[in-house]
Amino acid sequence: MTKVYRTAKEAIADLVFDGMTIMSGGFGLSGNPAHLIAALEEVGVRNLTVISNNCGADGVGLWKLLNSGQIKKMISSYVGENKLFASLYMSGELELELTPQGTLAERIRAGGAGIPAFYTKTGVGTEVARGKPVEEFDGELYVRERALRADLSIVKAWRADPEGNLVYRKTARNFNPNIATAGKTTVAEVEQLVPAGSIDPDHVHTPGIYVDRVIEGPFYDEHIEQLTVRPRPQGRD
Repeated sequence: MTKVYRTAKEAIADLVFDGMTIMSGGFGLSGNPAHLIAALEEVGVRNLTVISNNCGADGVGLWKLLNSGQIKKMISSYVGENKLFASLYMSGELELELTPQGTLAERIRAGGAGIPAFYTKTGVGTEVARGKPVEEFDGELYVRERALRADLSIVKAWRADPEGNLVYRKTARNFNPNIATAGKTTVAEVEQLVPAGSIDPDHVHTPGIYVDRVIEGPFYDEHIEQLTVRPRPQGRD
């Protein structure tokens, strides 16, 4: 049975349902599964709980699902630079479970590893710990955090082979490898689909056993969230 699908919509159409939980890779706009996000918008699935470091930026990435009213709840670590996110949260139209970034990464990793919960000092004595068990170990307090799993994980990689072995490029790796392991079904979109056997096993970041479906994106726009430049020194070309 092939893992390779022609389009993002074909890869997810029979997997989605209203009220589902979706994990999406990416950090800022780096490593975002843009085509799969667009496919989710097109099929119109609603009342989503989305687990992702952030929720895109104005007009880009997961922002599209916010704008279309498809997201009910976000589990995230960074919610800045997104005016729509702030507006929906402040008006009560969007639920938010704010999680420290390292804790979010570990909750996802634990979900993929089959670890139901873990303890961390991060967040003890703050709003992050509200309603969560806190225990003492060796004289220090730790808050218990639950692992995260999803009905569907969507990730972005640089290369894949037909077996679903993934290679990420530089900082686009970010949350993607952990997220790929923590979904009941994982769909990956890639920039390059290469023949079986052409990826050195030592270079594989996500083994194909974690990946159920793969699509090759037709194009990719490299968005920059904030572009800052310095004045060119006088006398230089």
